[in-house]
Amino acid sequence: MSAFANTIMKPRYAILRQIVMLGIVLGLWELAGIYGYLNPLYMPRPSAIGVTLRDLFSDSKIWVHMQATFTAALLGLALGVLAGVVFGILAALVRVISELIEPIMLVLNAIPRVILAPLFLIWFGIGLGSKVALAFVLVAVVIFFNVFGSIRNIDRRLVERVITLGGGRWALIRQVYLPSVAASVLQNLKVSVGFAFTGAVVGEFVGSSRGLGYLIQFAQSSYNASLMMALVLLILIVVLIIFAIANQIEKYLMQWR
Repeated sequence: MSAFANTIMKPRYAILRQIVMLGIVLGLWELAGIYGYLNPLYMPRPSAIGVTLRDLFSDSKIWVHMQATFTAALLGLALGVLAGVVFGILAALVRVISELIEPIMLVLNAIPRVILAPLFLIWFGIGLGSKVALAFVLVAVVIFFNVFGSIRNIDRRLVERVITLGGGRWALIRQVYLPSVAASVLQNLKVSVGFAFTGAVVGEFVGSSRGLGYLIQFAQSSYNASLMMALVLLILIVVLIIFAIANQIEKYLMQWR
């Protein structure tokens, strides 16, 4: 038994341990529901959530809602990363731009940015624009401060060494700043993906005619806990898949380190 315990506790079996623990939790949850310890109105059994999830995909309409959410999240992510990188680099290298942009970013970072959702709804309507705008703001602020900080914290001796070897501003950008920015963005990509989907779903929850956030709002208004948890599980699965892809991209692109 001791040898088995030592073997199973090795790092390579970490995923197996996690799967076993998840199975135990789901099993206890299912049994508690079967024997009436949980009210299905508030805490449906995992099997009921699974059936609801299956029914969602048996109805082809779910794809329209998924497309709306993923389009808003991915557009907000792409635009937010681009804006955060560009403004972060400019603010870190040009003092005048830093004096203009940094206070705005500090204000946006100081407030819960999801409260902007109703304002974006007024400005851009219930269509795609308001969801993209919220996802964009959530992502751009995170990326901006990471890029800004990564450039400001570069070892000054490295910069001086490149200059001593005859490198100009373009050499500094290509050999020093861009690698630092790439590392910062890749390390925060998973956080940015989470913020992008948060912006899209919250925007749809506040006001929309389609999307997973719209379905969650419908499930809330109808007290359908099974549907709500199935939708949360669906979003979780998709985000975890994107996380896995981001990890592989990060490993591939960070080989230069």
